[in-house]
Amino acid sequence: MTTIDREVTKYPAVQNYIGGRFVASSAADALDVTNPADGSVISRVPLSSSPDIDAAVQAAKKALPGWAATTIKERVQVFYRYKALLEEHIDELAALVTEENGKIDGEGRAEVLKSAELCEFACSLPQIAAGEVLEVSRGVECRIERFPVGVVASITPFNFPNMVPNWTIPNALAFGNCMILKPSEQVPLSAGRIAELLRESGLPDGVLNIVHGGQATVEAICDNPEIEGISFVGSTRVARIVYRRGTANLKRVLALGGAKNHLIVMPDAEPEMTSSNVVASMSGCAGQRCMAASVMMAVGATDHIIERMAIIMRGMKPGVHVGPVISPEAKKRIEGYITEAEKAGAKVLVDGRGAVVPGKENGYYVGPTLIDHVTPEMRIASEEVFGPVMVIIRSKDVEGAVAVQKRSRYGNAASVFTESGGVARYVMENASAGMVGVNVGVPVPREPFGFGGWNDSKFGVGDITGRGSIEFWTRSKKMTTKWNKEAGVNWMS
Repeated sequence: MTTIDREVTKYPAVQNYIGGRFVASSAADALDVTNPADGSVISRVPLSSSPDIDAAVQAAKKALPGWAATTIKERVQVFYRYKALLEEHIDELAALVTEENGKIDGEGRAEVLKSAELCEFACSLPQIAAGEVLEVSRGVECRIERFPVGVVASITPFNFPNMVPNWTIPNALAFGNCMILKPSEQVPLSAGRIAELLRESGLPDGVLNIVHGGQATVEAICDNPEIEGISFVGSTRVARIVYRRGTANLKRVLALGGAKNHLIVMPDAEPEMTSSNVVASMSGCAGQRCMAASVMMAVGATDHIIERMAIIMRGMKPGVHVGPVISPEAKKRIEGYITEAEKAGAKVLVDGRGAVVPGKENGYYVGPTLIDHVTPEMRIASEEVFGPVMVIIRSKDVEGAVAVQKRSRYGNAASVFTESGGVARYVMENASAGMVGVNVGVPVPREPFGFGGWNDSKFGVGDITGRGSIEFWTRSKKMTTKWNKEAGVNWMS
């Protein structure tokens, strides 16, 4: 931590958003917010703790009765307006993502457009989540209606400062919950604009509250007895801690962790499509996404595809085609994985270490990196690197490739590139992953299909988006009525 005068930073110090107002944190400690592209300090973010969480919870509790009593059709009107504002302000919002996270412009814009798509799904919830009703016997009717969980919290990561908050905000609020959002302390600026746009869209004060901070803030969320549910997106190490601590306090928790996604490339794969898709999956968002490909299982004679991938990657320029990673610590860690693998016998075909962008010499850049002849025992093959690095493991057949994938403790995504329907089906059925693809480098399901992995990539039941999120953000109430006195008497009477 350093002492930075407000006048020398581009943005004023970040404040919490509680009860419809931006307010200073009660905490004295704060962190620098840096632009990863050049290392400059652009703001300061407070390290809030229990008193700030308590204030946000009280604001949410105050807003909850009125918001929950509003019909879902009225609640989603907010998100019709919010979606339009996201699209109207896309240039500004994308630029803010680029500034605090480092994404190149096209990636920032795509992130905001995905947020708009998530709002579009929330607007459809009155039709998708309609209750059920059935006359179960003559004159006796059973029905199911959904009610909000109550005050909930969403803890989001640095890699998608606009999109991941919108994984949870539209659906959770559309169902009548009130929320405390805890963004990553590394990218706190986008959350403030989200709050402003939602307020402009007509969201009542207190329905969404934002508390900034680090570990102590997360612990306060997990321990607060009046928060009923928590969603988390981040590393597997922290996801496991949040899940255990939250459920130990009798909360419902859905915690998404890290990934080690395998792309299986068969000899019959279409060379140009495969090489470009694999590289895009690895390098998009500087590899800092849980759906990024990080292991290519090269089955049989695939050297022609690997050679084409190397050509594509050598033509990619840091700062133009690939943004920076989030911090100097991340850069050091990623380059350390590469060096360790090289010393262990792997062959670096394209080396992104030591990347420097002219005019941005203090930026945290790692260039696209391709490493061949990696073995499953190497750390770079099993641990989440979270950077623009692709390792190649050779396999004689698809069965061996799938066996390597299944040994991973993660299970977010897996894909196969092939022209064979039989091979594709084998991989889809046997890969140990919650999201699988055929000839797709990033097999993210689009709404209404939910996002969620398996194994150590997810703790909890359900998905964080789409139809799979409905059960998490609601409680179902079963109602039985009998108005007809001639209905008769049975064991249900």
